[in-house]
Amino acid sequence: MLRCCRAAIAAGCAASSPRCCRGLAMAKSKFEYVRDFEADDTVLPNCWIVVRLDGRNFHRFSEQHEFKKPNDDRALQLMTKCAQTVMQELEDIAIAYGQSDEYSFVFKKKSRWFKRRASKFMTHVVSQFSSSYVFYWKDYFKDQQLLYPPGFDGRIVLYPSNQNLKDYLSWRQADCHINNLYNTVFWMLVQRSGLTPVQAQERLRGTLAGDKNEILFSEFNINYNNEPLMYRKGTVLIWQKVNEVITKKIKLPKEEEEKEVEVTRTKTKVVPLHCDIIGDQFWEEYPEILAEDS
Repeated sequence: MLRCCRAAIAAGCAASSPRCCRGLAMAKSKFEYVRDFEADDTVLPNCWIVVRLDGRNFHRFSEQHEFKKPNDDRALQLMTKCAQTVMQELEDIAIAYGQSDEYSFVFKKKSRWFKRRASKFMTHVVSQFSSSYVFYWKDYFKDQQLLYPPGFDGRIVLYPSNQNLKDYLSWRQADCHINNLYNTVFWMLVQRSGLTPVQAQERLRGTLAGDKNEILFSEFNINYNNEPLMYRKGTVLIWQKVNEVITKKIKLPKEEEEKEVEVTRTKTKVVPLHCDIIGDQFWEEYPEILAEDS
């Protein structure tokens, strides 16, 4: 009966009524069998749980919202803000990596959140990220109106070993480099050489990374290695302890008025980094990410 009343309260029903509770109890016993149709989607134990989300039809979304090409700082920073919000809400995320319109969130191997149900991991991440995108839009795009709600889809992949996980993140960062190099050359050809998108595609067909670098340097005097790291490497989000200086009002002994003093406190925050994660240096610098008891 108690569970019945709690359910009624959650549903907005007048649960204090015994008649109401009796009705719910009867319905519960009669219809509860439908729960048997739910599939067991508990993920394997002792595996890294990666939830990767991607923007849905973001090519169209970026065009209609006039994103700058090849990279729009506002859009990239908004994506990172949303990812930070997800990590702050779901603290079992050990690391996240993002580029363009995608972000990957890595839950700890021993995480017991949501009883390790795949659907719960995915829906919590995607819904939190999507709502944050709309909520924080105005902070980055100022007076530019959000024309329609953006959409994101998600998937879950399990990685049993640390090396598997490192290779996955390396794959995403390598993808960031390949796509950004192509887009940088493509948009230089369109914006500064006056080629049509089709002509730019034809010009780049079959070219290797060295060819693209040569086009940038010889035709546009651009050294790709000097492009911002956020564009070339993407964004890594990790937990770090940082010192914050805040001002507090305190009343000192024998003093009548409060006095403002600066106080330093240590806080664990989600910090963005723009660095290489393919080599060993990053993992040697932050070993706690892969630690079993982290």
